[in-house]
Amino acid sequence: MAAATVSAMLEAEDVRRIALSLPDTTEKIAWSMPTFRVGGKMFATLPEDETSVAVRCPKEERDELALAEPDKFWIADHEAQFAWVRVRLAGLEDEAELRDILADSWRQAASPRLLEAHPRLGLPPAD
Repeated sequence: MAAATVSAMLEAEDVRRIALSLPDTTEKIAWSMPTFRVGGKMFATLPEDETSVAVRCPKEERDELALAEPDKFWIADHEAQFAWVRVRLAGLEDEAELRDILADSWRQAASPRLLEAHPRLGLPPAD
């Protein structure tokens, strides 16, 4: 029960703090909402009433996530053609899960040089 109480407490400020802790991340208001970017590429937004976060996610994975965990992930109608998924903050288990989701989205937007400079956050080496 305690985990559910903690997850409900994740807020927009947690998203902001974690996103801005990722290397070379900046915050910019666009479309009247906070967006987070690395190297000028957006990797997260805080849409609507800031109860969810939109992140990059390959379409195949996004569709699977939304079907498997609809209480946590969903696809906004206007984003259906793009590789983005919405994440309900109240549906997350804890801050570590939010950090993993944001870091994954950051990796998708970061340049290869930046990924190489930050191997802990970078993609695994190719075989």
